[in-house]
Amino acid sequence: MKNKLSFIPHFIFIVFLLFGFTSQINAENISSELTGDIIFSDKCNNTEHPVVHAFDNNLDTYFMSCAPFGNWLGLDLKEKYVITKIAYAPRMDLVAGSEYRERLQLAVVEGANAPDFGDAITLFVIPGYTERQLTEQEINCTRGFRYVRIVLPYAQDASKSSYVSELKFYGYKGAGDDSKLPQITNLPTISIHTVNAQDVTSKETYVKGIISFIYADGTKFYKDSVEIRGRGNNSWTHPKKPYRIKLANSTSLMGLPAKARNWTLINNYGDKTLMRNTLAFDFSRRLEMPYTSPAEAVDVVLNGDYKGCYQLCDHIDVRKNRVNIEEMSATDLTGGYMVEIDAYAYVGYDNGPGEIKKFTSSKYSMPVTIKYPGDDEIVLEQEQYIESHFNKLAEAVSGNQYKDAQNGFRKYMDVETFLKHFLVGEYSGNTDTYWSVRMWKSRNDDKFYFGPVWDFDLGFDNDSRTYPINTRYSSDWLCLSSGSSGAGNTQGFVRRLLTDENLKARMKEIYVFYRNKNVISKDILLKVVDDNAKLLNPSQDLNFKRWPIMNKQVHMNPMVHGGYNAEVENVRNYVTNRIDWLDKKLSYTPNAVDNALVTKVGITTEKNIIRLTNLSEPESYKVKIVDICGKTVVEKTCSGDCIFNADGGVYIVVITDNIQQYTFKCLVP
Repeated sequence: MKNKLSFIPHFIFIVFLLFGFTSQINAENISSELTGDIIFSDKCNNTEHPVVHAFDNNLDTYFMSCAPFGNWLGLDLKEKYVITKIAYAPRMDLVAGSEYRERLQLAVVEGANAPDFGDAITLFVIPGYTERQLTEQEINCTRGFRYVRIVLPYAQDASKSSYVSELKFYGYKGAGDDSKLPQITNLPTISIHTVNAQDVTSKETYVKGIISFIYADGTKFYKDSVEIRGRGNNSWTHPKKPYRIKLANSTSLMGLPAKARNWTLINNYGDKTLMRNTLAFDFSRRLEMPYTSPAEAVDVVLNGDYKGCYQLCDHIDVRKNRVNIEEMSATDLTGGYMVEIDAYAYVGYDNGPGEIKKFTSSKYSMPVTIKYPGDDEIVLEQEQYIESHFNKLAEAVSGNQYKDAQNGFRKYMDVETFLKHFLVGEYSGNTDTYWSVRMWKSRNDDKFYFGPVWDFDLGFDNDSRTYPINTRYSSDWLCLSSGSSGAGNTQGFVRRLLTDENLKARMKEIYVFYRNKNVISKDILLKVVDDNAKLLNPSQDLNFKRWPIMNKQVHMNPMVHGGYNAEVENVRNYVTNRIDWLDKKLSYTPNAVDNALVTKVGITTEKNIIRLTNLSEPESYKVKIVDICGKTVVEKTCSGDCIFNADGGVYIVVITDNIQQYTFKCLVP
């Protein structure tokens, strides 16, 4: 019996050791109030209300800042700690009423492992008024930090200081990991810290720093060195600035299509829905433009200052999944090129020289910049070539034979991208459609292709010069009206093109095709608006606290609608009425058969078969058959009589010859 039980003392000893070890682990992970050396910015340490008052466990004392922005205070914890909770309190005086409660709104709490907070990430942004008490906030972050701080918010009124009566951090010792990092809202969070917290004040000079991206509900993280500068033309004049960022390494940010170093952060200052670019880009993708930039809504923090809700977009350059044309060497001549008809290219326009104008077209006086190859790469022969070739297009449009299929404008211009670019501008009600037009040309291809679309902050009834679009411009195209803008006489260039009846007929066919596919129906487009409003709602609330303009007319706002939901409803009403207007303008009848096609080609269906006859030989036709879900089931070239197999259902059949495209809908039994 003794032998059988001899293992028991050993077993008890092992259990004791395991229990003790587990208890030690649990003890290490128990959150407690943290202490360390007090650290603070050198902006101000008020002698009457110093930094130590924020850490003295006395709510009746407080730290007082003395600069509009740049004040911060925190702790050097000496070792890494995983932060689980913070607590903060405003100045408690009753004499001032509730006014002090707003002074901590949008303060940014950060954790870092570099003493200059260059690698800091945002742990929390105080979202609103603070109660006159110690407020606790849980932090869901698995990374450990040695340094923690609160950056006091930018003062909307420089005469009003921020105050902190108490600041506490809680956590447990450990380096932790990056399995869960905090986002400010449901949107990805971008944190940028420049060297010595240098502000970004120039569109020409880059400032170096570190950038981090937290996304996918805090489960994914990317960090890189960065250079950042301002960007934009009129948008750069707004208080909320747009930025160009250049990473040290090429990457597909947050899974976006292009692998690149250069990206843009679009500010959308005067767009109180924060979604107008997104809506227009979505429409461009629905029309299957060759390339449309992504537009990912993000929250941005720069040097501890919450800057608001932005859109992370591509920097428009030449590469795969952007403008996908041939890269040039000094010996290449015919392509690829990327150019822009750009009103800002006029030297001396507005707030500075703007873009450097390379030439003005021989006809229609359109100012043109060459975007690719860049100024440091392009050679004189290439400049001369692309200027001459662009002038061939302008002269073909103005010439007597401009409608000729072989020798008119079609020789130098891709009709499909021109018309889709035009329709995006008209759908969105963009008064700047022809203020700036991006175009590209491939090697050994004489045609200029239009796109990508860009810059829609004045679209969707957000321009006092044209509001309300659908009633004020009930007959003519908006982009050709007196309320819209153009670079040089770009509007005259476009108006001339639209005198070609075949071009207008093709525009109708494109519109009918996508309307019948149900990808640009009112229901679908309104759902895009609603989905974006739901996505943006938490971030827009913070954005318009940082930039309190919701009840002000800024930039070209035609009126104040009275809140975010009202701004969104204005866009919903516009979209509904605009599709009705386009239907009427283009004589669209839902699911109507194209009579021109029926006259030219015989179309019959029988069980599992679509039959086309009279496709005149020897000419070849491109035939594309798409099911009701938008999936291409057949795409081939044929002539004469053609038979296609298809399961029972509804199909869109598109037949293209050398000049036109014909679209019809059919039912296969």
